[in-house]
Amino acid sequence: MKQYVIAGASSGIGLELASKLLAEGHKVIGLNRQPGPLEGQSNYIHYPIDFTTTELTFPALDGALDGLVYCPGSIVLKPFRSLKEEDYLSDFRINFLGAVALIKQYLPLLQQAQQASIVLFSTVAVQTGMAFHASIAASKGAVEGLCRSMAAEFAPKIRVNAIAPSLTQTPLAEKLLNTEQKIQGANERHPLKQLGTAHELASAAKWLLESNWVSGQVIKVDGGISSLR
Repeated sequence: MKQYVIAGASSGIGLELASKLLAEGHKVIGLNRQPGPLEGQSNYIHYPIDFTTTELTFPALDGALDGLVYCPGSIVLKPFRSLKEEDYLSDFRINFLGAVALIKQYLPLLQQAQQASIVLFSTVAVQTGMAFHASIAASKGAVEGLCRSMAAEFAPKIRVNAIAPSLTQTPLAEKLLNTEQKIQGANERHPLKQLGTAHELASAAKWLLESNWVSGQVIKVDGGISSLR
């Protein structure tokens, strides 16, 4: 049995990933605002943490950590002229600083594992310019830089990778996909004519947790939108 920390395991991609790991008999520690549907399940422990706050207090854990996944994020889409400093700071806090604080807290436990893995989340908008994404792309660009720097520094003991999805059907994106017309329009913008799902992104994250020869990579899971026309 391996032990994993998943920030944001109460919904969306984090919930799907936690469910997959629990189904294989692993222990999952979920750090979320709400307990979520996994509460009470064997091998699952929830600690309440809100990654939008400036003061983060993490629980003390025992034993080596085989993997850490940071799922919290934001989708703030505004014209550049409408973005305020608070928008940038808010996006940077939840997408970047929350991940930094979590990794710093549990790095000693990751180092105790024989082979540990960290998985972060970026966005396709970092490497593919998209209108109205200035704030989120800037904060996720920092995540990609962090990923590669940590991968170099922590090798060979700890692997660090990131996933860069396009628009995915999760609670985080529900405001952008709250009508059939919006969903159909989003489907049509992707070469594969469909949106991503939490299941698909969780499968990619699980593969990165388990693959022992991949590090420092930003994997695009985006329906082909970043590279196909």
